[in-house]
Amino acid sequence: MRNLLPTQRAHIGVSSTEVPDLPLTATAWDPATDSLICTFGPSEVESVIEVKRLQKQGQFSYITSFNVPCELPSLKYDQVLSLHFFADTNTICIVFAGGDIVVVGVDENFASRGVEIVGSVEEGITGAAWSPDDEVLAITTVASTFLLMTRSFENIAATTFTEADLQASNHVSVGWGKKETQFQGKRAKAMRDPTVPEHVDEGILSADDDGKVTISWRGDGSYLAMSAVQNVEDTKRRIIRVYSREGILDSVSEPVDRLEGTLSWRPSGNLIASIQRFPDTSRVDVVFFERNGLRHGEYALSIPGGSFESQKIYQLAWNADSTVLAVVLEGRVQLWTMGNYHYYLKQEIIYDAEGSLDYAPVAVWHPEKALQLALNLKDQVVVHEWIWNVNRGTTLSPNDHGIVAVIDGGNLKLTPIRWANVPPPIALHDISLDTTPIDVAVSYTEGLIAVLRSTGLDLINWYPGKPRNAKKPELTANVTRFQALESVRQIAFSSSNRLAVLLDSVGCCILKHFDVDISSSTVTEAGEDILPLGTTKIVPDAQCAGGELYYVEKYRIVTSINDPSTNMEFPTTCPWVEVAKIDGQVNYFGLGENGKLYANSTLIAPNCTSFIVTNAHLIYTTTQHFVKFVHLQTGGKDFEIPTDDPTSDERCRSIERGAKLVHVMPSSFSLTLQMPRGNLETIYPRALVVAGIRRSIEAKDYKTAFLACRSQRVDLNILHDHAPEQFLQNIELFIDQVKKIEHVDLFLSQLREEDVSQTMYRETLPRADIPPLAMATKPEPAQTDSKVNRICNAFLDVLLPSRLSTKLQNIVTAYVCKSPPDHDAALLLIAKLREEDSELVEKAVEHICWLADANKLYNNALGLYNLELTLLVAQQSQKDPREYLPFLQGLEELEHTRRMFAIDDHLGRHAKALGSLVDMGDDTFEEAKAYIAKHALYQQALGLYRYKEDKQKELMFMYAAYLDEQSRFREAGLAYESIQRLRPALLAYRRANLWQHALSLALLIPISDSELSDLSESLADHLIETKDFSSAAQIYLDYRNDVPEAARLLCRGSHFAEAMRLVAKSGKSELLESVVDAGLIEAFSTTIELLADCKAQVHAQLGRLRELRAKKEEDPLAYFEGLPEGSSANIPDNISVAPTDASTSGGTFMTRYTGKTAGTAMTGATRRTSKNRKREERKRARGKKGTIYEEEYLVRSLARLVERVESVKDEIGRLVEGMIRRGMRERAIAVQEKMVEMGGILKGCVEEVFSDKSAANLFLYGTGGGDGEREAGEGGHEPAKVDGEKTIPVVKDFEGLAIL
Repeated sequence: MRNLLPTQRAHIGVSSTEVPDLPLTATAWDPATDSLICTFGPSEVESVIEVKRLQKQGQFSYITSFNVPCELPSLKYDQVLSLHFFADTNTICIVFAGGDIVVVGVDENFASRGVEIVGSVEEGITGAAWSPDDEVLAITTVASTFLLMTRSFENIAATTFTEADLQASNHVSVGWGKKETQFQGKRAKAMRDPTVPEHVDEGILSADDDGKVTISWRGDGSYLAMSAVQNVEDTKRRIIRVYSREGILDSVSEPVDRLEGTLSWRPSGNLIASIQRFPDTSRVDVVFFERNGLRHGEYALSIPGGSFESQKIYQLAWNADSTVLAVVLEGRVQLWTMGNYHYYLKQEIIYDAEGSLDYAPVAVWHPEKALQLALNLKDQVVVHEWIWNVNRGTTLSPNDHGIVAVIDGGNLKLTPIRWANVPPPIALHDISLDTTPIDVAVSYTEGLIAVLRSTGLDLINWYPGKPRNAKKPELTANVTRFQALESVRQIAFSSSNRLAVLLDSVGCCILKHFDVDISSSTVTEAGEDILPLGTTKIVPDAQCAGGELYYVEKYRIVTSINDPSTNMEFPTTCPWVEVAKIDGQVNYFGLGENGKLYANSTLIAPNCTSFIVTNAHLIYTTTQHFVKFVHLQTGGKDFEIPTDDPTSDERCRSIERGAKLVHVMPSSFSLTLQMPRGNLETIYPRALVVAGIRRSIEAKDYKTAFLACRSQRVDLNILHDHAPEQFLQNIELFIDQVKKIEHVDLFLSQLREEDVSQTMYRETLPRADIPPLAMATKPEPAQTDSKVNRICNAFLDVLLPSRLSTKLQNIVTAYVCKSPPDHDAALLLIAKLREEDSELVEKAVEHICWLADANKLYNNALGLYNLELTLLVAQQSQKDPREYLPFLQGLEELEHTRRMFAIDDHLGRHAKALGSLVDMGDDTFEEAKAYIAKHALYQQALGLYRYKEDKQKELMFMYAAYLDEQSRFREAGLAYESIQRLRPALLAYRRANLWQHALSLALLIPISDSELSDLSESLADHLIETKDFSSAAQIYLDYRNDVPEAARLLCRGSHFAEAMRLVAKSGKSELLESVVDAGLIEAFSTTIELLADCKAQVHAQLGRLRELRAKKEEDPLAYFEGLPEGSSANIPDNISVAPTDASTSGGTFMTRYTGKTAGTAMTGATRRTSKNRKREERKRARGKKGTIYEEEYLVRSLARLVERVESVKDEIGRLVEGMIRRGMRERAIAVQEKMVEMGGILKGCVEEVFSDKSAANLFLYGTGGGDGEREAGEGGHEPAKVDGEKTIPVVKDFEGLAIL
């Protein structure tokens, strides 16, 4: 779909200076300075050659000249066969037909450093060509020999052409792609062997063959092809030989009749192009060969408005990137490209319209700039430059029909992609023209297409639309003609009825303006503008038809023609430029050949391959195979570039490798891409689709938005979520626009609580562009406020009063789609309408049974106690009438309250069934008791019988017994005590170990002293087991009157002050020494031992942790693989340490640390079963030395140690205080010093261990737990299970006594 757009054309007159009137004989590119090396002469008159350097601006610099005498009698004068420039050494190599190879050295100013003949072939040279890497020179001689030489002109190989070379290839063709191999029907030539062609070429020599030798290298320089005439059995035949870089014959072409000598090997290497003529016709084909010499397709050359009779073909030349084939003919040069296996004639360079010239021009492609060509004429050099360009129509709605114009010689192919996505090379319409167009422009209104040709201007009237209704294009040819045939270059519409044509002139460029009368298809000239000589392109405003036009100078500077003071310069050269006025501000977009895309002077993307501008987006493709959308209406903010994440950002989408933009049609949300092969693909990107839906919602055009969501599979929740308040205020408008009941049902059924405008369709456009109503802050709904219910209720509010008869189906759907579904309300509505319209009710029942489970609806209807409605629903279900009819008949016979009980009991609504039993009166109390016990309805029963005290007490006793059976002793005791059942309550309290409740009841019953003693002893023993020494001491003091034991228990709990108070109160001072002092000494010993153990544990575990971290930093591989320490250096060379499990071949050393095998690491699957998980937890808990869990175990062990020491600080403080009061100062000092020392050790330990983030993660989340943000099962081991919130431990200062 791309055309070649000429951007520069320089006609440079050339002539010799030292010797006048020498013809231009050869040119070669100097890619370093982008200049040409030219040779003039020799000629029949003068045997002198002159070498010059020519710049594109027309400046010449003389290099050297020297005599070239020709001693071969077959040549009247010597000829230049090869001219080559070596940019790295500044040398020029000239190969002459007379046999001399001359090297001319030049300095940095291109002044000659001397001329040297480095070699000579006595027989003469017939062909020469340097390899693309400038390292090998291939030469053929008059003596039919083939030579390969290095750059230093040393021989690589020398061979002689013989008839035996034809045996190098045994060609076998199976006829792929030939007509003979295609199916032609049973009665055609189906019985013949398709691999045997109808006609076998013999290699007949063409009558127009000039006998010359042509050499062409492959792009990588590995092979070369040489076309020469060979004598074969007394006949002559044109043969293409393929040689390797070492001079070894690789293959010979198959015989082809009338094959000519022009030859060019495509740089990409897949095709060798040559020419074949056909007798008695004007048909001339470009034929292709593979490297093995077999034919590989062809295409017919054509001259628009002309014929190939007696037409000479001088040259074939592929450009540097293999995209364009130049065919040099008499009077013209044709440029051919290939797409989708079809060859297009894209441009014709007319250099001799009358055919009066008597010389053979030479086309020389630039070796680095793929679309720059120098054409050597006798007295001038014409330098052409093109860019690839898609001639497309506007993207403005409603005229965005997707028109694309494709040039193919005398045919202009027109396709409106929006209405007819015709695959190339086919088009919807083919327009025949007199000559090959140079450029095409499509007007903003799509009603007019202007075609610029070298001889004139054509107009095409066409209003595209759906193919059934659209009219065919109407051509008006030659509405105007131009004086200079080669001067016109580009054309553009500055407005709907004004054209601008760019022409080249002497010293400047001219922009001519033409007014177009669309009705009569005529043009009148309307003035002209003088533009700089370096103008490369004229660019109209892509989004405005108001006549604004810009020109680009030297691919870089963009200037307004209407206001020359308005210009902008890109940071680098940008051949592709578009201008768009967005929000009143002009924005310039440029794409450089290096892939850098700029918006004004800001770099948008460094890897762009194509782009297009709409009124809302800048759309571009990247080398990472994404198409991206940049919002242009940013409200004055900078452009926001989307990331390469098509899963989370609607502005980025993956596309096929190498795809480029052709057209975008915002009205249909479509984007057309062309693949590298040439086929088209139309996609509907989310950015375009959702942007169009949003615009429709903001315009309250809900029908368009709904249909777009439906056709493009967009979640219908966006109709509400994009502008919720607006939607709720326009429910009636939505219903009226959508109209169809099925569509309203579809919307309601798709509702869900998620706000899709914040998740899957999150708005990426800055909010300044969105209308106030849509932009209003969305209210944060309360926890009980459901979005789905809010919408359904809004629909019900609109539908129920006035549209009950016409929209009953939508009303039912709204009830059913609530969350949770309100089946009862829908059924009640149906039941209410049953008497009014039986047919309508039947349809409603059928619809609700289709929306919901009929079996559940049957239960809902039954729960409404409406047996007739239940029967209607049952008839729509799959239930067996033999099951539900007897059941319903049985219910019909019951009394109303008993029927309600039976229905509720059947539906499992036991609480409601119990209420029905209670409503029947006191006669059903026994039945109610049984029902309560069966279904454990004690709480409900207590509420129902709250005004009947005797029955409530009886039920409370039942409840207490039930709680006792369920081991809920505390609640059972309270229930028993509430109804004054004290002995069962005492037993329940004793089992619950509630000593205050139990002892208080024991005194109230009352019980005997022995029972009280046993009870108090039992309760005290349990409290001692649970280390509640204070409560146990209280029992011994109050209920057993045992002061020494009470004091002893207080000392065990480190409550020394309370123990001393109790001893003093009892008047038994001797207990201070026997009980309190003994308790202090025992606590002192225990504390000193505890602190010593903790200190030793800290030193041991902290040292091991330091060792592990040092090992991990020095040798991560050995650490994570768990190799024994020091083992890596002792492994023999012949022993493999690689795992033997084949499934680990795809993993890394980190898979062991993350808890995945290589197989699960590659597939992402989790291999955790319950058994494996438990085994891993056991390994984690053990923390065995050398395992991956050891570091986690050490970190958590140290954390537990800190928590343990922190928990005993209060006890140690009370111990120190007690020892001071009892005169044990030295022991108190020792304990306090040990505790202070331990606090300092723990502070340093915590700072060292947990300052590292990985250690904190190990403590909080376990091995493989990541940074805390990873969910279980996402990567490696699951985070360790932690009871409650886990925080990094904090060491507080120990508040000792100042007197110590």
